[in-house]
Amino acid sequence: MGTSVQVTPLCGVYNENPLSYLVSIDGFNFLIDCGWNDHFDPSLLQPLSRVASTIDAVLVSHADILHLGALPYAMKQLGLSAPVYSTEPVYRLGLLTMYDQYLSRKQVSEFDLFTLDDIDSAFQSVTRLTYSQNHHLTGKGEGIVIAPHVAGHLLGGTVWKITKDGEDVIYAVDFNHRKERHLNGTALGSFVRPAVLITDAYNALNNQPYRRQKDKEFGDILKKTLRAGGNVLLPVDTAGRVLELILMLESYWSDENLNYPVYFLTYVASSTIDYVKSFLEWMSDSIAKSFEKTRENIFLLKYITLLINKTELDNAPEGPKVVLASMASLEAGFSHDIFVEWANDMKNLVLFTERGQFATLARMLQADPPPKAVKVVVSKRVPLVGEELIAYEEEQNRIKKEALKASLMKEEELKTSHGSDNNNSDPMVVDSGNNHVPPEVAGPRGGGYRDIYIDGFVPPSTSVAPMFPCYENTLEWDDFGEVINPDDYVIKDEDMNQIAMHGGGDINGKLDEGAAGLILDTKPSKVVSDERTVQVKCSLVYMDFEGRSDGRSIKNILSHVAPLKLVLVHGSAEATEHLKQHCLKHVCPHVSAPQIEETIDVTSDLCAYKVLLSEKLMSNVLFKKLGDYEVAWVDAVVGKTESDTLSVLPVSEAAPPHKSVLVGDLKLADIKQFLSSKGVQVEFAGGALRCGEYVTLRKVGDATQKGGGSGAQQIVIEGPLCEDYYKIRDYLYSQFYLL
Repeated sequence: MGTSVQVTPLCGVYNENPLSYLVSIDGFNFLIDCGWNDHFDPSLLQPLSRVASTIDAVLVSHADILHLGALPYAMKQLGLSAPVYSTEPVYRLGLLTMYDQYLSRKQVSEFDLFTLDDIDSAFQSVTRLTYSQNHHLTGKGEGIVIAPHVAGHLLGGTVWKITKDGEDVIYAVDFNHRKERHLNGTALGSFVRPAVLITDAYNALNNQPYRRQKDKEFGDILKKTLRAGGNVLLPVDTAGRVLELILMLESYWSDENLNYPVYFLTYVASSTIDYVKSFLEWMSDSIAKSFEKTRENIFLLKYITLLINKTELDNAPEGPKVVLASMASLEAGFSHDIFVEWANDMKNLVLFTERGQFATLARMLQADPPPKAVKVVVSKRVPLVGEELIAYEEEQNRIKKEALKASLMKEEELKTSHGSDNNNSDPMVVDSGNNHVPPEVAGPRGGGYRDIYIDGFVPPSTSVAPMFPCYENTLEWDDFGEVINPDDYVIKDEDMNQIAMHGGGDINGKLDEGAAGLILDTKPSKVVSDERTVQVKCSLVYMDFEGRSDGRSIKNILSHVAPLKLVLVHGSAEATEHLKQHCLKHVCPHVSAPQIEETIDVTSDLCAYKVLLSEKLMSNVLFKKLGDYEVAWVDAVVGKTESDTLSVLPVSEAAPPHKSVLVGDLKLADIKQFLSSKGVQVEFAGGALRCGEYVTLRKVGDATQKGGGSGAQQIVIEGPLCEDYYKIRDYLYSQFYLL
């Protein structure tokens, strides 16, 4: 049999809950994603708690709450201690996302599920990888290779490829095939026939309009609201899809010459943009090329002002404005407070750019028709005053006294135990036989002072005189002085990361001023809450800027990838069942959609063997380079060596001739580009390539069939036998290898 693969969903199947899946490959347990939602409900993590101690490695795909929100809690409370792997942007932006979540929660509740130190501790164990970097696991994971590839949904977002013995397991959720302003499209389409593909059905029932149409509608509705004197609130995430919205607003404000103020408001807004400025190599090709030409960073914002507390927004000039504020769910954060203030004005607009999480205020407002009134809880933290402050201080003093008393008692017990041990074993003992204490040294309590010995030591005749401990200095010296270890003076990367994390994630290791003030503010305070009914008179609009492939594109991509076995996760029951039935008909016969904690075996039906290539065989093989690989046709037989190892041996008789085999995928677009580079005038005409005046190239056959099977592909060269004909044929022979 092939590599053993088992998949067990821990959260996020047949619904839109956070994503968390256990994937076991030959006994090595991967936890792929460790998500939570904005409710921070610990009951969602019960399946994870039962397997957390068995996890060998954690793979994180995106820098948002749904994919990594439970990581600090799991490491603090659930016993998760495995190494974590992600890309650099997911690591940095995920850290800021968790900071923003914690600070938002702490302002409106006594949030105690995790602390900033827990966040720092969890992210310390992250190993950062670059796209397409093959990372070889060691120890228990020997022979397993993991590699992140472009997902196209969020900056640094990842499609994970796990390889063992030549078989690929692909994990691809929340991917986007469309190229956007700041991101390239997903690399999922480059994988063909993986052993297992794990993907989501979240968007299986949704079809999106064209991008130009969406962008125009987006700009028009903003301009209409602002010109009518209204404000616009965009509830956004901390450091994910908001980056695309920021570039859209910058571009639209520049093209339309608008002067309405735009604000980006989160506790870590300035740190987010500072980090993003350094991640240009992770963005789209157009951004990289633009930077190479102009040396101008696209995230040097000209029209958007960064804010880190609501006071700055309240002090902004009166008039129409656009505010991008976290959180997207409206459950907490600045967006919640602004919505409560602006909802009662019919001139204002709340523009949702992504579906709200299930059972959140944002999801409720996206209903059709939307509610006319909603009940919300408004909370804020206020300093203690008067009797409450006095009571708090008395309680703190009482706690300190009890802690000091416990410390003294423990110290006394330790000294008592050490004293009895010393009397039994130490030759320098205190004379315990003399119990007379002169009155001048007696304390007011009627007893001798602690640690004062009246008659001194009575050493045995065999012992040396008493003295304080003396430790010999054993430093090494050479001709140049004291020998030092250079490693003692090197600042390690993890130490620098720790400094940066305690500094709030800013490039220079500094917190955003507002966030630092919240952390350093130790004044006694309490949370005051009241429930209100908010009349929703403002406009509510939902426009899909989630950055995910729609249902039609998902089906096309899956048909192209054509996995041997397919596992569907994360999506409503209706969407999951719809995509499952489609894939059974058009993609592959083995499609699974497991329930929570249901383990399914998706081990490949193929057999994999390790064989030894004999020197006698390899000495007669002629290799030809094909892209990054070298290929050759081999006629051989499989036998066994003296050590009983399988070996490929040359045939004893002359091998019979074989039909020509074309290695490589035939794409007319690639052939057109190649011939153009050779100076041949090429253009598409009626599905064929017109080369020069006389020669035409046509592609016959299809690369894939139902189930991913390979079909026969041929390139037919049509035209008279002339110089151009033979030249183009030679070019094709040099580009493709005929075996």
